[in-house]
Amino acid sequence: MVSASQSGAIPAAGERPVVRTVARIVAATFILVGVLGFIPGVTTDYDSMAFAGHESGAQLFGLFQVSILHNIVHLLFGVAGLVLARRADTARLFLIGGGAVYLLLWLYGLVIDHDSSANFVPLDNADNWLHLVLAVGMIGLGLLFTPRRGRTDA
Repeated sequence: MVSASQSGAIPAAGERPVVRTVARIVAATFILVGVLGFIPGVTTDYDSMAFAGHESGAQLFGLFQVSILHNIVHLLFGVAGLVLARRADTARLFLIGGGAVYLLLWLYGLVIDHDSSANFVPLDNADNWLHLVLAVGMIGLGLLFTPRRGRTDA
């Protein structure tokens, strides 16, 4: 049996494209990470957290350098993802577009000196590689779970 979303027809009431659920999970994960970044213990050296920049000594899970701005960006990105996950086309945009943003962040992190004032996010090596994983993962999920329309079996 072919569902409405697989056939390209309008989904029946209650039927949701999987891309919406995937986008919600990704968005909720960003919100969780944003909240965890403000919890002492989960974030080591919490008392050295700066608002922004590479001077922040706080590290989420003792591994990923974070700042107040960094945590707020995670929270806002997650909220935006939840809003965009209301429709399949915007859920796909969140996953693929967000993945593209993380790809740019990865490239940015490779190019800038981690001790320079240009490192305002802040970024370190662990963040750089996480950004690459997020980029590939989000773009891959957006492409994988996008319904294909207009396909014909030849």
